Amino acid sequence: MRLLVTGAAGLLGRELLRSGPLCGHEVVPAYHSAVVAGGVRLDVRRRDAVREVIRTVRPDGIIHAAYRQDDWATTADGAVNVALEADGARLVFVSSDAVFSSRESRWTEDEPPRPETAYGAAKAAAETAIRALTPAAVIARTSIIVGSDGTSGEELRAHRLAGGEPGSFFTDNIRCPVHVADLAAALLELLGSGISGVAHLAGPEALSRYQLGRLIAIRDGLDPDALPSTPGVPSNILLDAQRTQAAITTRLRPPSEFLAHRAAVPKNR
Repeated sequence: MRLLVTGAAGLLGRELLRSGPLCGHEVVPAYHSAVVAGGVRLDVRRRDAVREVIRTVRPDGIIHAAYRQDDWATTADGAVNVALEADGARLVFVSSDAVFSSRESRWTEDEPPRPETAYGAAKAAAETAIRALTPAAVIARTSIIVGSDGTSGEELRAHRLAGGEPGSFFTDNIRCPVHVADLAAALLELLGSGISGVAHLAGPEALSRYQLGRLIAIRDGLDPDALPSTPGVPSNILLDAQRTQAAITTRLRPPSEFLAHRAAVPKNR
């Protein structure tokens, strides 16, 4: 498959560029600001630019991972532009658990979005438009993404805080973290499947950001007790991924497993 990956300069995009060819795909990266070698520059906020890139690349599939948390035009309008111009390409849209609000029980794939933030509202708007424009598309909601090379947001934060920089991890902010390699593998599997609609790609283990930070610190030889913590605004957003996990072969590992060893490689890859 000739695959176009938007947001290719980000953590997930970089992993898709690495793992896509291992699955036999010819991957074309699309970037906006940070240049990616061999890629094409793309401003998803401009429908004409999206149309031109898709006509030039002529992809069989698109994994749309581009977003900006503080920019509705990029996150919502950009996703709509990609769906409008997909031109028959298989579309996988990377969404977020931010489309939901805080509650004690887990959210399933069948439940409608209930966002509490502007970013969540932008993702929810994009989901609604994509489902209407391209019913065969996959809407893949995920959670906190963690890597193994120290470049993910939570890894960088753990190192900064352990080094004495101001700030703290929240103890009352609960999510279901996923490893970037597991997420990329699952997205590529969904890309080549007949599955459509909403899929949840999050780890099975619910952790606070503070608990996640401690696991990262332990893995990297830092003092976990050096990490400052604060309750923060209570926020409990958990994705129930059991249905999606049963439909794919890629195993989404818990953080207690994928953070046990710095260079851990998923068994299914």
